[in-house]
Amino acid sequence: MASCKFDPYEHLNVILNEDGTLTRLLHLPNSPPTGEDQVEPGQDVVSKDVTLNEEKKTWMRIYRPTKLPSNDKSVARLPIVLYFHAGQWVHFSVGNTIIHETLNQLCSELPAIVIGVDYRLAPENRLPAQYDDAIDSILWVKDQAANDEGDQWLRDYGDFSRCYLYGISCGGNIALNAAIRILDHKISPIRIAGVIMNQPLFGGKQRTKSELKLATDEYFPLPVIDLLWDLALPHGTDRDHRFCNPMIDGPYQEKMKKIGRCLVIGFGGDPLVDRQQDLVQTLVRQGVRVEARFDDVGFHLIDLIDSRRATAILNFIKDFV
Repeated sequence: MASCKFDPYEHLNVILNEDGTLTRLLHLPNSPPTGEDQVEPGQDVVSKDVTLNEEKKTWMRIYRPTKLPSNDKSVARLPIVLYFHAGQWVHFSVGNTIIHETLNQLCSELPAIVIGVDYRLAPENRLPAQYDDAIDSILWVKDQAANDEGDQWLRDYGDFSRCYLYGISCGGNIALNAAIRILDHKISPIRIAGVIMNQPLFGGKQRTKSELKLATDEYFPLPVIDLLWDLALPHGTDRDHRFCNPMIDGPYQEKMKKIGRCLVIGFGGDPLVDRQQDLVQTLVRQGVRVEARFDDVGFHLIDLIDSRRATAILNFIKDFV
């Protein structure tokens, strides 16, 4: 009987083309933004799309609650959350219905002004392109704060002193790297008040116990994780590059000291869980205030399909923000 060889490309629903690009076979349903005005009665959130960088073809979807909390009859300022989606570097867009609905809920429940960043995908755009897009989004928020004619939603309702970077999976990696890289920029009058990493995607050459134990994981097996890093990292680098493995890079760790508060969320059934816990220890050693929320049960991206877990994570974020 012939053995069935596992194909990580097939698992990801992609075909590698000769020129190094991908043909993506996964076509998820999309949802449009509501537009600037409330569309229908009972709607909790309105949303709109804005261009981030025309040349790079990057854009963002901004969400704001229709019911705004007030203090002493004046509208209370809302935290601003910059959101970096999952998708294993190669998939997804902020326009995908699954992400759009997640951001509607995040905006309504926190409540907050939420900015979903549609960053460029690998391998057509390798790291650090995604970090550059994240930096562009932070600097865009800074520009709105400094400009009398900046975006009205942010200027009327946003609290520029409470900006959060929030990423899931590879988005968690983007959030951390953006928090470190933005230290080289002057961003006043805005302030990054915290970094939220939900099941962040990190790696390294040396296998961890959780990677070996869960090597044949149904959702996120080791050959797929290896392939994703091959597709995302700059040519000629390995998985101990700081983009993939910030735990072993000296100068990078020095900069971590200045990134403020962090929330790290993970699950015991995720092959990446040991790396996520190593990251927590690294941050703590650097004097960063870290909240770690780990559950023994659950797999990578369980919250995208399990509403109970999604609610639990939302509550962690509410407490943190």
